[in-house]
Amino acid sequence: MKPRQKRLALVAAGLALLALAAWLISSAFQKNLVFSVTPTELLASPDHARNLRMGGLVEQGSLRREGDGVSVDFVITDLSQRVPVRYSGILPDLFKEGKGAVVQGKLGADGVFTATEVLAKHDENYMPPDAARALKEAAEARDKK
Repeated sequence: MKPRQKRLALVAAGLALLALAAWLISSAFQKNLVFSVTPTELLASPDHARNLRMGGLVEQGSLRREGDGVSVDFVITDLSQRVPVRYSGILPDLFKEGKGAVVQGKLGADGVFTATEVLAKHDENYMPPDAARALKEAAEARDKK
């Protein structure tokens, strides 16, 4: 084999390996990609196979705790559509009815969204409770002087 042919073979092998690596990375990315939807978008085109993130408000009066202490049922709404959610785990401290939340999981054939993760949302005015308490105590101490 001539030196030029060896170089071409090495370049071709390198390009083939690069293409394979790009395909593997793309495939892994597609499997782990999570789309964010609202209840209206989810119900308009239900996808039972894909992992999704659904965001909205926790509907007032919808939170039901099971006897085991970790399983909960609630409804996420965008004030247009409602989707029942089932979750087994510890809810975040900020999770409350009437407040924003994001749930990650899959929509079941029964129309119930089975969440694997629940995230509570807060607005720009949120302050962690410990920080709020520290500021309040500091203001009270300053006022006493």
